Amino acid sequence: LRNVSHFGESPMNKPKKRVRNAHRWLRVRIAILGLALVAAGLLVVGRAFHLQVMERSTLRQMAENQHLRDVRVPSKRGTIFDRQGAELAVSVEVDSVFANPRQLRASGVDPERAARRLASVLDVDAARLAERLKSDRYFAWIKRRVTPAEAATIQKLDIAGVQLASEARRFYPNRHLAAHLIGFSNVDGQGIEGLELAYEHKLRGSDRRVEAVRDRRGRVVFSDALLDDRKTQGHNVVLTIDKTIQRAAERELALAVRTFEARGGSVVVMNPVSGELLAIANYPPFNPNEPGASPTAHRRNRAVTDRFEPGSTVKPFTIAAALAAKAIRADQMIDCGNGAMRIANVTIHDAHPYEDLAPTQILAYSSNVGTAKIASMLGRKQLYRSLRRFGFGEPTGLDLPGETAGILRHYRRWYEIDTATVSFGQGMSSTNVQLATAMSAIANGGELMRPMLVRRVTDADGHVIDEMHPEVRRRVVPRRVARLVSDMLTAVTERGGTAVEAGIDGYLVAGKTGTAQKADYVHGGYAKDKWLASFAGFVPADHPQLVISVVVDEPTIAHYGGTVAAPVFRRVGQSALRHLGIPPRDIGAAFAKQTKGRRDIVQRPKPTPRRGLATADPGYSAVPDLIGQALRRAVVTLHARSLVARVDGSGVVIAQEPSPGALLPHGGKVHLSLARPEFEDREPIVEPPLTTIAAAPSKDRSAAP
Repeated sequence: LRNVSHFGESPMNKPKKRVRNAHRWLRVRIAILGLALVAAGLLVVGRAFHLQVMERSTLRQMAENQHLRDVRVPSKRGTIFDRQGAELAVSVEVDSVFANPRQLRASGVDPERAARRLASVLDVDAARLAERLKSDRYFAWIKRRVTPAEAATIQKLDIAGVQLASEARRFYPNRHLAAHLIGFSNVDGQGIEGLELAYEHKLRGSDRRVEAVRDRRGRVVFSDALLDDRKTQGHNVVLTIDKTIQRAAERELALAVRTFEARGGSVVVMNPVSGELLAIANYPPFNPNEPGASPTAHRRNRAVTDRFEPGSTVKPFTIAAALAAKAIRADQMIDCGNGAMRIANVTIHDAHPYEDLAPTQILAYSSNVGTAKIASMLGRKQLYRSLRRFGFGEPTGLDLPGETAGILRHYRRWYEIDTATVSFGQGMSSTNVQLATAMSAIANGGELMRPMLVRRVTDADGHVIDEMHPEVRRRVVPRRVARLVSDMLTAVTERGGTAVEAGIDGYLVAGKTGTAQKADYVHGGYAKDKWLASFAGFVPADHPQLVISVVVDEPTIAHYGGTVAAPVFRRVGQSALRHLGIPPRDIGAAFAKQTKGRRDIVQRPKPTPRRGLATADPGYSAVPDLIGQALRRAVVTLHARSLVARVDGSGVVIAQEPSPGALLPHGGKVHLSLARPEFEDREPIVEPPLTTIAAAPSKDRSAAP
């Protein structure tokens, strides 16, 4: 008690108070820290909510932009196949060179020096390339579709900003084979001509953009979508064309054009029952892999775009129309006026004078007068309608660009002479496809088929997208009339007919020759030195499987259809029949069975098989003995055996190499040495009859060939 003050606490209570204050302040600080932690947690949660929920899409897009890249996957054109599955047009991956001019300059690379280095490898203009590299762009093509060797060299140069990109390039593995039919595409993969243009919407496919992972330099390193390009690939197109028959047609056409020094020509091979086109050959050829290396005229599909006066190949259709209309009878004798017939101020002539001929003989001897007489009995209106029903004067409906309809003027615009001239193929025009289609109507029993070039369209997985089927446009003549005219046409290819060279050993052949003068657009009428030789027929005649139409434009050495075009028919037919596995038959028995019980075929030459041209190997021919023959006859003789003449000198043949009897492959060359004899006393060359008209039409009634 002595130590207790009356006015203050005891000294012993002061430390306890300080302890209580310290504990109280500690609790405050803990509370403050807890509140701070709670506030920080709330802030983190709020920020996380904002980032993960409110800004989720924006931030995700930013992240993807940093490591993903939209890559444009270009479309890949579909493949074009023949009927057997052989590839006619394919797309292959190749490298193209491009540059990023901004990156190139940012790396300190001199554009002019880089241009010189690149130009030395890629064979491009260095000055123009330097201008591209100096531009302020992010992308510039240097050269597209480079070779693998060029691409490897570019990689070795390792120029900053210069890279390689993979592109699809159109490639035609068979070069000129069916080039006019298939056409070609440009550097951007767009169809320019032929089927490439007609089926552009099917073949092209569609571009798409896919995401790919990229590295820090922006280069694509991986993408699942890039592993499967079937989504961008165009549809595949399967044609009716047979590659083997197409090759035979082009080979034989080229041989004929070169042998007879012609301007060009075309061959059409068709199945008369289905209307399928097995071959469309044209000459001159071109390489679709390098279309710019050939003149534009060489890329023209003559069988579809070129009009010509068909000449005597129209006579079977005139006679068929007359028989169907019962204007004549099959056994009726027609007065051919001793080879001359005058209409208005024009006289029509035959190559040889005839008195009375049956329709079979009119076709076999190719009588203009007889055909004109039949046309007069039929009448101009009925003749016009019949030819229109055979498809003349209208497009065939073929899926090819540039097809022309030909010219067949309305009968109300005909002159008095036109009924006669149109009946034997003058004063009108057609295409080779039209002629083959019309002849198919005779071969298949009187039905006009729509020519079919595409069998089906499939996708990248092989599923059928579209399939074409044979289509009958209309019936042209009754079946009996078609079979009757077919029998008549076999006389053309037998002894005494104008197309003996079209006969095929072991097969009954039906067809008709045509030798037409071409129109002269400068002076009017017809040119005296420009001809068009043709032959259209089918085989076997008793069971037609092939219709072959041959047209040779402006042959020089000879111009008769039976001499120039008929041998092409024979050789193409031989190759096609062998390829299709159609066996030969006894012609005499086949003809007897075909005409059993019928008496409407009169004065018909007995069918005889051709001899002398067959060898042990169908791809080879025996060299004939040409010593003493004139050049023209020697060339024609070699052409009949698919051989080519190499000539030295002029006159008659005095030496030949190889010697007679030697076997040469088709297309082989025989060297002929010629000399002019002291006394020329040679047997004249006997040519098949020529169908002409004595007076050419005036300028105001021209018909475009």
